[in-house]
Amino acid sequence: MGVVVMGQIGRDLVLRTADWPAEGGSEPVLDRLECLGGKGANQAVGLAQLGVPVALIGVVGDDPDGTTARGQAASDGIDVEYVARRGRTALLVTVVDAASNRRLLEHSPQDAMLTVNDIAQAGPVIDTCDTLSIQLQQPAEAVLAAARRGRRAGIRVAVDGAVEPDVRDELAELVDVWRADAEEAEMLSGGPVRTVGHASALARRMLGARATVAAVAVPGVGDLIAWPGGRRLFPFSDTEVVDRTGAGDAFVAGLLFALRRNASPEHAGSVAAAAASATVARLGGRPDLTSLAV
Repeated sequence: MGVVVMGQIGRDLVLRTADWPAEGGSEPVLDRLECLGGKGANQAVGLAQLGVPVALIGVVGDDPDGTTARGQAASDGIDVEYVARRGRTALLVTVVDAASNRRLLEHSPQDAMLTVNDIAQAGPVIDTCDTLSIQLQQPAEAVLAAARRGRRAGIRVAVDGAVEPDVRDELAELVDVWRADAEEAEMLSGGPVRTVGHASALARRMLGARATVAAVAVPGVGDLIAWPGGRRLFPFSDTEVVDRTGAGDAFVAGLLFALRRNASPEHAGSVAAAAASATVARLGGRPDLTSLAV
C-alpha cells in the first residue's frame, strides 16, 4: 500500500447562488452538486487520481448515505476495507455565491469520528504503507494513536491541521510533514499569521526536531513551504476562483504525491500549489488532478 489517509468521510451538498438571500427571503440555486466529500475522502480521491495506491481510514453511517459514500470511494479506486460503519453519515453543506464567498454547514455526529479502536483495527494497513496522512480534525487520542503507530512502523507521517497545545509537543516528535491553512496556523501560533514573516516563524516551529517539510498558508498571499535550510513562497495563482472548498486537501495530495517520488520540498511545493489551483477552479471540494499525474 502506498498512502493511507485518515480523516473525515461524508456526503457533500454544494449549492451555488448569485447572492445570499435576504433575511426571510430566498435565492435561486444556480448549480447543485452532491458527491462523496469530507477532508479525508477528498484527499484520498486526489491521490488516487494521481495514480497513488491509497487506502482510507474513516467512518460512514450505517445508512443509505454511508452505503453511497463507501461505494463511491471504492469506485474511485480507494481501498475502503478500513472504513467503519456506524451511526449517521456526516453531512457538509456548502453555499457559494457569485463572488466565490462560501458558507459551510457541517453535521459531524460523534459516531462519525474515529476512535483509538478504529486505528487499532486499521493497524495492518498502516504498518504496510509508506506514508500516513492524518487530518487533525479527528479526536486527539485517535490522532496520537495513528501517529505513534506510523512512527513505530518507520513510515512518513504527515498531518494537516492544528491541535491543542497539550497534544502539540508529542505530535511534533512523530511528524515528518505538517501543513496548516490560515485559520489553523493562527491556532498553532497563538496569534495572527498574516505575513510571510509570520508564516516563516511558525514554519520553523512546525519543523521542530523531526519534520522535514512544513507548509503554511498566508491569507491573500500564497503557500509557504519550508524545510531545514530553506523556504519558498508559492503565490496564489491568478486562476479564476469558483470555490475554495477542498483546496487544502488537494494541496496535501499533490505534496505527498511528489514527496513519494523523491522530489525536493521545493518541487513538491510547486506540485501542491498546482493541485490547489486546479481545485479552486471547480465547484465543490472533489478534486480533478488527473492532469498532474505525470
